[in-house]
Amino acid sequence: MAVREITVLGDDVLRQKAKRVPQVDASIERLVEDMIDTMRDADGVGLAAPQVGVPLRVVVIGIPGEEIITLINPEIVKRSGERTVTEGCLSVPGYWAEVTRSVSVTAKGRDLQGRQVRIKAKDDLLAQALEHELDHIDGILYVDHLESLDELRKTAPGQEGEVSAEL
Repeated sequence: MAVREITVLGDDVLRQKAKRVPQVDASIERLVEDMIDTMRDADGVGLAAPQVGVPLRVVVIGIPGEEIITLINPEIVKRSGERTVTEGCLSVPGYWAEVTRSVSVTAKGRDLQGRQVRIKAKDDLLAQALEHELDHIDGILYVDHLESLDELRKTAPGQEGEVSAEL
């Protein structure tokens, strides 16, 4: 429906714990459509509602070649293992870093029809995106997982889409 402005590091909404969605209605459906349009326009893999200035527990994930996943009030119910991944973020444009994420992630939430869904991912971009986007709804950015901001690397011009995940 519409491409929204993406909030960037320094915007207070990115540091707030997002509120639960009491019910899926037309406004939530419109928000999800706008988030998908915004994510696609920015060549992102995922987007959380706080990244478009809305402090609600809503995320969308669009792994290339797969159906878009929408999760309302999601939470991670299980995670295991550790791996190092290259990560960037639409709300921290122009930078990337190596971060530690789980190998296996299981999340649950509701879809746009209000049905309970459970998503399992192992050692792939989906597992990384689940953790990254669910961090966003808790007011956490990937830079918070770094020991020092000195670990951030500037993205070379023309390489924006080459980071493993612009989430």
